[in-house]
Amino acid sequence: MLAVLARLLLVIIGLFVLPLGAHALWWSLRDDIATNRHAADWSSARLLPDPTEAPQAIVAIYAARVGRWRGIFAHHTWVVVKEAGASQYTRYDKVGWGSPVRTNGWAPDGRWFGNAPNPVIVLQGEAAERVIPQIRQAVASYPYRSYGAYNAWPGPNSNTFVAHIMRSVPELDAALPPTALGKDWQPWRDLVSLTPSQTGIQISLGGYAGFALGWVEGLEIDFMGLVAGVDFRRPALKIPAWGRIGVDPIIW
Repeated sequence: MLAVLARLLLVIIGLFVLPLGAHALWWSLRDDIATNRHAADWSSARLLPDPTEAPQAIVAIYAARVGRWRGIFAHHTWVVVKEAGASQYTRYDKVGWGSPVRTNGWAPDGRWFGNAPNPVIVLQGEAAERVIPQIRQAVASYPYRSYGAYNAWPGPNSNTFVAHIMRSVPELDAALPPTALGKDWQPWRDLVSLTPSQTGIQISLGGYAGFALGWVEGLEIDFMGLVAGVDFRRPALKIPAWGRIGVDPIIW
């Protein structure tokens, strides 16, 4: 029994602790990290066209590293929509301060604590127009949208919110970054469920540990919010704290 526990401990150290420590060291050597939210750059990263120059419908999900020390291991994700002919974008975030579900709190493609976002998925034209009503309905039906219904770790948090939207809209068949802490959180009553893409099975032990296997998500092992795994569809490794390393996963 002790031998089995020792091997398990070695696996946890090698698979999760060492990558986390290495990324923490690299993160500490950066000199471009905002020390507080007021000093951070929240401006547009210029990823989206001006709505007056883009008559087509657009849907986008973005992910950006969070601020200060939490950026070592976590991304924040959000959803942006624009109907055909609309003069502005609508951005939805789940946050832990102020109104828990925020609409247009920041620029649609804005930096997060100074960190530029990366697209997770972008839909345009008819494909976007078709899913926008479903997205708005999913935002309204999110069960943890009230004041106090936010827990940075293990969840439900901002990434749990976006994962809920993706579960509700099958056409959003992309995988959130492995560093989207909270994306795998599920209440204990939903120990076994479909992955957000609905292309596989997920086991979640309250967000503290879990396992997922799906065509879109690939193979993922979750330990205390850190995710290690392999993407088979778009070949890549998923390394705790570092994120995804391999073929570009973005779907346009």
